[in-house]
Amino acid sequence: MAITVKLDVLLAERGMSVGDFAAAIGITPANVAVLKNGRARAVRFETLDAICRVLDCTPGDVLAWTPGDRTDVPPAAGR
Repeated sequence: MAITVKLDVLLAERGMSVGDFAAAIGITPANVAVLKNGRARAVRFETLDAICRVLDCTPGDVLAWTPGDRTDVPPAAGR
């Protein structure tokens, strides 16, 4: 996938455990693991807002885009 989640790095930099982080943003540790491992298919803006608030960062610090071959997504109309 061309979008990667950099929670591992951010949590390590802040010395925060997954359990403490999950409690602070209001989701389960299992869902934090889904985010960290890149298995999430979507992230609610509410959750992204909580992540940024707790980690004192921006969405660009949490998510990264790298160009890649995405054969599972149909091309956008008009392209």
